[in-house]
Amino acid sequence: MYFRKHTYFLFILFAFVITGLPFSCGKENPVDKLIPYVRVDFQINPASPQYTAGENGNGDLSFAGNWAYVNGGYRGIIIYNIGFGEYKAYERTVPYNYPNDSECRVAVDNTDFFAVDPCSSSKYSLLDGTPYEGPAVLFLKQYRTSFDGIYLHVFN
Repeated sequence: MYFRKHTYFLFILFAFVITGLPFSCGKENPVDKLIPYVRVDFQINPASPQYTAGENGNGDLSFAGNWAYVNGGYRGIIIYNIGFGEYKAYERTVPYNYPNDSECRVAVDNTDFFAVDPCSSSKYSLLDGTPYEGPAVLFLKQYRTSFDGIYLHVFN
């Protein structure tokens, strides 16, 4: 019996060491060092008229698949509702060829699923910020989000 418990404990410990759980600090995204750090810390109500009119987005931000441009970050932020009360927030500064193309900003395309870099034609998925097509290899810079059912907190 003692041997079985001891073996089980060693197996669990070995699995943690191999996977890095729970001891890892997380891998750093190279984009975080590339694009200048700007403090981001604000709250919005996705159901407020400011985010339901569609002036700076595609409609009501409280519905899945909808998005909005907001001020903040280094050169603006895209907030995207991926559904089930989860939101993503991406820096609009393009990581591809930055700082040489420092004026390029991603914009949501007409499918509402991708952000496109107008300078390189690279596409990024709004679900996770990964490059989808084009020459880009780095992810979009992402800010953290927390939604309590009424307010969306965006921060870094």
